[in-house]
Amino acid sequence: MEPFLGANRLNWDDRAELHSTDTTGSYHIENVLAGGSNLYELETREVGDIIGKDIVHLQCHIGLDTISLKNLGAGSVTGLDFSPTAIAAARDFAAKAGTDDVRFVEAPLFEAVEALGRTFDIAYVTWGSVNWLDDVFRWARVVADLLRPGGRLYLAEGHPLMFQCDRKAAALEFKHDWRTPIARPLAWNEERTYTGDDRILKHPRYYEWIHPVSDVVNALIAAGLTLDFLNEHDTVSWQHFSFAVRAGKDMYGLPENSPKIPMAYSIGATKRSVGKIPYLVTPKTIESH
Repeated sequence: MEPFLGANRLNWDDRAELHSTDTTGSYHIENVLAGGSNLYELETREVGDIIGKDIVHLQCHIGLDTISLKNLGAGSVTGLDFSPTAIAAARDFAAKAGTDDVRFVEAPLFEAVEALGRTFDIAYVTWGSVNWLDDVFRWARVVADLLRPGGRLYLAEGHPLMFQCDRKAAALEFKHDWRTPIARPLAWNEERTYTGDDRILKHPRYYEWIHPVSDVVNALIAAGLTLDFLNEHDTVSWQHFSFAVRAGKDMYGLPENSPKIPMAYSIGATKRSVGKIPYLVTPKTIESH
């Protein structure tokens, strides 16, 4: 995993530099610094009550969603990301916003428990997160360890069925398997980031993994969380396909003449206070026999 993680970190350092000086309007920087929010309507509706809650925002990137959560009434908010460039930008934004009770920690996701040293009411994970991780079962254990008993996870993510399709094709076309082996990630070389910025990335190589929704759900259950909801959506927060069209404010869907597939999914889950964690037959369980 280490070579893949290293390449991804360099790629995200480049992206953080571009995104923190964004000129496309994609990140709504001035709105957030003025006390607004750049969370999508979907997230704002589904995340539930955050007033006064202690929130950890995992894979927070340049921290604008983290600051938005505070602007929306959260108690303390902590952002964690593995990119030093992203964390530096996030801290700078927090200082400019004059936001209290917002801190940013630089650490890999799988080292979050040790790096943060505390627990939270809500773990917030959105848009392009678990696809960057090789082991979703390990991820779920980290989430569970960061939550207090009764604490909640909110996850909004691109749908694995969408990730299976060739994003460079002119129409929906399957290209990738539904589950990516840990040792054989999808490898990409893309010179530009997703915002439409014309500036070139110095490190275009990066790696991703497709995780079936069933793996994500089973991972959370095995880690001691109870599912509150699982929703699938026909829109996603970025233009994954060149032929995708605007669908409401800042979301993208498939055109009318295209068959529809789920483009995103969202999960709410709560950490069980007591009780035995059920035994689950998962891909890893099967492989171990």
